[in-house]
Amino acid sequence: MKLKSFSYIISLLIIFFCSSLFGEENKIDIWKNQSSDPSSTIKTEEKPSLTESNPDAAQIIQASEKIQIQEGAEIELDNQNIFGIYEPASYDLNLNMWSTTKADDLRSSLKRLNRIELSKSSNELLEAVLFSFSYPPQGMTEKEFVDLKIDWLIKNDREEMIESFLKHNDQFDSKSKAVQYLVDKNIASANIKEGCEKIKFIDSKIKDSYLEKFKIYCLVFNNKKPEAQLLLDLLREQKQSSKFYDDKINFLLGVTEKTENKINEKNLLNFYLSSITIADFNYEPNKKTKPEIWKYLNAANLIKLDDASDKKKIKELEIAANEDQLDKNKIFEIYKQIPFNLNTLINAKSNYQSLNESDARALIYQKFLLSGANKTKIEHLFLLEELFKKDNLINVYSNFLSDRIKEIGIENLPESYQEIASSRVITESDLILGKVKYNDKILHQSKILKYYVEGENKKKIQKDINRIFKKINKNKKYFISAKDLALADALITDGFSLPSNFKYNELAKKFDVPSNLLKLIDNNQKAFLALKIVEIIGEDEPYELDPETIYFVTNLLNKMNLVTLRNKVLNSALPLRT
Repeated sequence: MKLKSFSYIISLLIIFFCSSLFGEENKIDIWKNQSSDPSSTIKTEEKPSLTESNPDAAQIIQASEKIQIQEGAEIELDNQNIFGIYEPASYDLNLNMWSTTKADDLRSSLKRLNRIELSKSSNELLEAVLFSFSYPPQGMTEKEFVDLKIDWLIKNDREEMIESFLKHNDQFDSKSKAVQYLVDKNIASANIKEGCEKIKFIDSKIKDSYLEKFKIYCLVFNNKKPEAQLLLDLLREQKQSSKFYDDKINFLLGVTEKTENKINEKNLLNFYLSSITIADFNYEPNKKTKPEIWKYLNAANLIKLDDASDKKKIKELEIAANEDQLDKNKIFEIYKQIPFNLNTLINAKSNYQSLNESDARALIYQKFLLSGANKTKIEHLFLLEELFKKDNLINVYSNFLSDRIKEIGIENLPESYQEIASSRVITESDLILGKVKYNDKILHQSKILKYYVEGENKKKIQKDINRIFKKINKNKKYFISAKDLALADALITDGFSLPSNFKYNELAKKFDVPSNLLKLIDNNQKAFLALKIVEIIGEDEPYELDPETIYFVTNLLNKMNLVTLRNKVLNSALPLRT
């Protein structure tokens, strides 16, 4: 069910309230699927992907009823707004999914998760839970809840999701922060045209001088000078402008012929205006330079090394690249500028130790470029790796090394180097699962999985269940694994019939499910349970988890009827893929 209008929601709330007077269920879930039977079949193709947003989702929902979420617990929801991106019902959740969770529990969990480099699957699960429309946890204000969401998106550099959040939610306290992030992101990328398109999110309700200043500049950028002049006058009347900004805009408008040559680093907009208005702009970044300014300098190609003998400057640029402030490729371009005589290059392995750190790396890098044989290339690549590690600059080099090994091809290296070279290859961050290879001799790899992987017809799958279980039963040596139980548990939850001689409950006794997580089920903490599971999966993809963990994770999701999230785990953890 989609949120459509305020009046529509109020009508639904009245209906539910009236129903409660006649002894109906107390919990209100206006986004719940019509069927609440936990054994009903849910096909994977009927659910959206975990990264798909809903363009029709409501921006703000207001409620004025007391909603009873469990016996003895009432939450006052007078004029309370909710914010998000996804419909909670799309992930088997509801508007009250955080209502039985304490605010401190959510804060602590997110704090722990922020310290983990989450896998792609973990991130998708977290986003589904955190960015579905819902009321805040107990003890957390609406403002803090939306701030928490926006801060997470900014910290994790989720530009597309921030735009989606702005599209789906009209007014919220962190709106100016979200818009400024998008604006600065595009300024830092030297993409002013795209940045100016983000001002569509700025309206009269946003009172932010930084965004107003950028809006005025965009009018100048798009040659709408009269409108720019008008807004500038209003900004001055409100005493929201500054001497620096007035000087720059007047110069760009043609009101004045000269502008101040002092570079202003107070914020990214001021720095950008400095760079485009000062003739022969020249700026030397240093340790104190803000990360966003580094990024802009890099994107605008304003970082130059005029003197290859300036070792201090080279060192500063290496550190900036290691901290992801400067394009790492820039360092290797600089290395090529450093001059060496022919004899030094020929005998690089003998001479590099007598040089300073940057020159030593530059020498070995140039020797690598001149090398012909793959054996010589890989030797110099590994030597260069040691030199970067020695100065704690390996972040500059890791991707470079991986790319060079891929170019050469591990199969083209001497056998003695192949294993260590393989360990240096960085796989793509976006996980691409291979084609499923079905094996009916193993339950959790069998064609039964077609129901989850391909959305196969339920009748066809029931026939496969009967056939494959019969086949396995004949094999007296067959051992029912934890992965097999994970599949069996999912099938039972989804309404399939298993053979009577398959004693699931007996087999399940061998595996303990953590009692603290079972308690979350007893307390109906759907969202928090899902977040705890994200913590458990963490940096791993589900297929990297041990079988017992796969079982108790999917078992918990089944118990809470979170089948969409469970299917995500199953599709990664169980199939054999080529």
